[in-house]
Amino acid sequence: MRHRVVGRKLSRTASHRRALLRSLSTELLRHKRIVTTEAKAKEASRFVEGLISKARRAWNSQQNGGTVNHHARRMIGRNIKDKKVLRELFSDIAEKVADRPGGYTRVVRIGRRNGDGAEMAVLELVDYNLDRDESAVRSRSKNLMSRAERVRRSQEKQKQMAEVAEVEEVEEATEKLEGTPEVEATEDSEGAPASEAEESVAEEADAVEESASEQTDEASDESESTDGSEEEQAQGDEEEKQGGK
Repeated sequence: MRHRVVGRKLSRTASHRRALLRSLSTELLRHKRIVTTEAKAKEASRFVEGLISKARRAWNSQQNGGTVNHHARRMIGRNIKDKKVLRELFSDIAEKVADRPGGYTRVVRIGRRNGDGAEMAVLELVDYNLDRDESAVRSRSKNLMSRAERVRRSQEKQKQMAEVAEVEEVEEATEKLEGTPEVEATEDSEGAPASEAEESVAEEADAVEESASEQTDEASDESESTDGSEEEQAQGDEEEKQGGK
């Protein structure tokens, strides 16, 4: 049973595990943000927060008029071998977290890794994350943005889209109103030649009807004259017959 056993073995021996945590802590203090597996991130967070707490106490003691705490520097120097990172921890980082009584790091899960499917996480220093560009941080992981912030941004985006749609509708309506007189004018201009053509066709039809009526009148006159001549000829024949008798 694991009673009173704290920490993860991480599939390593004690010496290998200690070296791993020292390396992760050094890189976190150097870059202020690292990406590793969730188990390593949580274990490294516990390890590095103890180091930062010692450096913070030494800084506050020195600012309150105390002497430089060389013992704390030697104790932390056992785990942080890089002298440049050690100086930064006791100057910049300790000064930045002087008023924070713990909780110097944050672990954010970012999904599983392609290949072995290991759960990945981001381990970062909280105070330095606030100094980063907000858009750059949120582009790496949606989990860095709170749910309320995501809802607010989505509502603002929907509102902007609705305003754009209203403006487009107003523009379309104005374009339609401006285009209506032009359409009527074009219809009038197109209708004028059509009416002229209709009038010319009507005049031609009237002329054809008049010529046809004249021809019928002439034909009727000719037929009447022919009938009259035939009647006269018949009367002449009858008179000749009577005279002969």
